[in-house]
Amino acid sequence: MKQVFYFIALFIFISCSNPKTKIYQWRGENRTGVYSETNLLQEWPENGPEELWFAEGIGNGYGSPTITESELFITGEKDSLAWLFCYGLSGNLIWKKQYGKEWAKHYPGSRSAPTVVDDLVYAGTGMGIISCLKRETGELVWTKDYVADFEGVLPYHGYSEAPVIFDDKILCTPGGPENNVVALNRFTGELIWSCKGMGERMGYNPGNLIELPDRKIYVTFSAYHLLGIDAETGELLWTHLQENTPVEKREPGIGDTHSNNAIYENGILYYAAGDGNRGVKLQLSKDGSQISEIWRTPDLDTYMGGFVKVGDYLYGCGTRKKDLKSFDAETGEIADSLRTGTGAIVAADDMLYYYNWGGELSLVSCENGKLHQQSTFKITRGTKEHFSHPVIKNGVLYQRHGDALMAFDIREKHIKT
Repeated sequence: MKQVFYFIALFIFISCSNPKTKIYQWRGENRTGVYSETNLLQEWPENGPEELWFAEGIGNGYGSPTITESELFITGEKDSLAWLFCYGLSGNLIWKKQYGKEWAKHYPGSRSAPTVVDDLVYAGTGMGIISCLKRETGELVWTKDYVADFEGVLPYHGYSEAPVIFDDKILCTPGGPENNVVALNRFTGELIWSCKGMGERMGYNPGNLIELPDRKIYVTFSAYHLLGIDAETGELLWTHLQENTPVEKREPGIGDTHSNNAIYENGILYYAAGDGNRGVKLQLSKDGSQISEIWRTPDLDTYMGGFVKVGDYLYGCGTRKKDLKSFDAETGEIADSLRTGTGAIVAADDMLYYYNWGGELSLVSCENGKLHQQSTFKITRGTKEHFSHPVIKNGVLYQRHGDALMAFDIREKHIKT
């Protein structure tokens, strides 16, 4: 009889337990740019890995795709309008939806990756439109305008975010003196809290969420400060000033571009702000209420290519010196460099994937911080600048180049046992 009651209790417990919501987002889990893939090719054929499929007609843009277990989502601009596309993993278009005005000035095109949570998709535009759509059909659930609804300040290059989701909240940065950073109800779009921050324009930052045992912290950049905000209450906990631009010279487009999200690991916060303090390592207090600087390195000066931490090393590109570098994470000192041009970086299976502004996609080994270019090939499809970040999912490498999206098979076919 006791066994019967035990199994009944266990069944009730399992039935009532809510599994953690699966979030598909910019640069993978925890936004580290390191994908948990294995059994990938360690070297590519001369002309690159096999192209599984490609899609054209997604419009102008630099936003990377967001891939789930069954479909992918990507944004694009056509005729000044923002479009969200949903494709099957074999390249078939499932639906497309126009959801607001998109940036059509200098460097026209979409600027952000969507975020997918359960049956909803969240996408932003360069004009400051944030929308929630149904994952299955693309039906619009709600939409907000940063400028009209929150008195946000339109940045010089247009808004660039990748929506951050925390429980029932979506965290956003309209910028401006009042509603600088806000949390909205992710089901309705209604305002939950507002933080004045430092009253600055947004810093083109995708943002990130640090999850401590007793506190969740939203980390993002405004024009001249890194901000740490309590994600539950909206309280501004700490800031880190970007000291490169004197106050009298601060204006839109000058010293305010900080497009790489910070990375958190075991009490340490790393960021790379090429238009600010460049590479920085910060110690976060146990309760998340304070930070202290450990080191800076001027050579991690990427503006928007991202950076990754693999083992004991950081990897990211230089902008003044156009190369890929490795840095000792303990000291910030340069361990190695590779002349590959400025670009965007991700990692998987202890290898680096690097897409430079010349359109070359490279596979780079990085054992113990030593860089070696294993393979490289040229992306020939698509339009305009090569700014989009690579994405890896289920052994497939996805690369956007403007109006085109390509999928490459990077799986090792003959795995030794």
